Amino acid sequence: MTILKKLAGQTALYGLSSMAGRTLNFLLVPFYTGVLAVHEFGIFTYFYSYVAFLNVVYLFGMETTYFRFANKDKLKELEVYQSTQTFVMLLSLFISGSLILFSHSISSLLNYPNNSIYIVWLALIMGIDALVALPFARLRLENKAGYFAFAKLTTIGLNIGLNLFFLVFCKGIYEGNYLQEYLPFIKSFYHPSRDIEYIFISNMVANIFMVPLLWKHFVVYRFRWNFEKLKPLLIYGYPLMFMGLAGMVNEVLDRILLIPFLPENFYPGLSKEDALGIYGGCYKLSMFMTLAIQSFRYAADPFFFSKAADKNAPEVFARVMNWFVVSCCFMFLIISVYSELIGGLLLRKEIFKTGLAVVPILLLANLFLGIYYNLSVWYKLTDRTYWGTWLGIGGALFTIVGNIFLIPVLGYMGSAYTTLACYFLMAAVSYIAGDNYFKVPYNLGSIVVLIGSAVLLVVVGKCIDLNNFWLTQLAYLSLPLVFIGIVFFLKDRRFKIL
Repeated sequence: MTILKKLAGQTALYGLSSMAGRTLNFLLVPFYTGVLAVHEFGIFTYFYSYVAFLNVVYLFGMETTYFRFANKDKLKELEVYQSTQTFVMLLSLFISGSLILFSHSISSLLNYPNNSIYIVWLALIMGIDALVALPFARLRLENKAGYFAFAKLTTIGLNIGLNLFFLVFCKGIYEGNYLQEYLPFIKSFYHPSRDIEYIFISNMVANIFMVPLLWKHFVVYRFRWNFEKLKPLLIYGYPLMFMGLAGMVNEVLDRILLIPFLPENFYPGLSKEDALGIYGGCYKLSMFMTLAIQSFRYAADPFFFSKAADKNAPEVFARVMNWFVVSCCFMFLIISVYSELIGGLLLRKEIFKTGLAVVPILLLANLFLGIYYNLSVWYKLTDRTYWGTWLGIGGALFTIVGNIFLIPVLGYMGSAYTTLACYFLMAAVSYIAGDNYFKVPYNLGSIVVLIGSAVLLVVVGKCIDLNNFWLTQLAYLSLPLVFIGIVFFLKDRRFKIL
């Protein structure tokens, strides 16, 4: 239990900080949905969907590779860090340079020929993100979760502050609401038609600020290029990159495919960008689950590798899975039944709330994704990372086909159902395959009961209607109490959830 408490404590610290990072946009959802028009939010969502893919390529699986090889021989940790950082740096320079050089052609290819500057800003953002990724990974390896959280939260605060400066302070002066003596100065660099661009600029400046915060890890860096020593790192890492790309297909491709495959006037009176904006806004509510999973992964990756040689490791991993499922099911239940209330707080325009039906489906999908990440320990610890690649590719193909067939019929609901089916199948196949290579005594019975109970309670919650919004919200409180009762019931000897 002490080991699990330590993991839970580090997960909490990483969770505090990872509420930004790659999911920084989530923290700004109420702001963006209030400031941006729905079609602007759709364009913003569209471009960041491509960023998710490219971020995986920039890192080339080197984060997990660094953990694996640094733990194999702790005396060579610095050498592994310098080798992986050198490769990431050179790859980032090549990709960002190419994107900037061909920015106009790329923006034309995406049907936004007048927005090539977006490509430039995003190339700089992704390059800096890649540059600081391994220093952050080194903090995790050193179990410095506190400083990790401090560095992340500091840059998050800066990013939010810059967003407020451009989209509230500068806009207010430009529109004549206050401080008109500063209007000539504000007009020299601000125009409301560039609001999306200011979001990118804010993100880039905040990313640059990470460098001095991680200066200690840049000072010890030395350029190290020895292909013979780098080769095993690349062999281990490249399947992880393809697995990550396949994962991004499952995570963000639906937002890219909505534009070409959604029929015109599928949603009367709305453009395709409007529909994408609505789906993207409601998708953000499922990011509560993604944030929990991300914070868990930050703590779990080094934890799993450090316990690999422990003879009791399989039992520990099974207990971790049980508690993970309990936590995620509780989150799925709370957010699903209170989606209308939460949506009212985070989605500032009524039009965004028309897509709230996707929220429970996407939350459940992310729960299965979290289970899949837990199960992935078997191929990481047995150096069979190619399994992750094939599972990811299979899921990606399923996602592509599912979206192509269901978007024209169900709109963005088709994307949500495809995501759920994909993550469930990936988790199921990983469980079956892993049982042959690295046996972990997962309690499948309790996991099925927990998930099934949570889903049933959500269905019950959607049927509760007391003809008064606040009384209905109050009635929802009984549902998580029932779930807690089910968890205590599963503590008996038959299920052994604890």
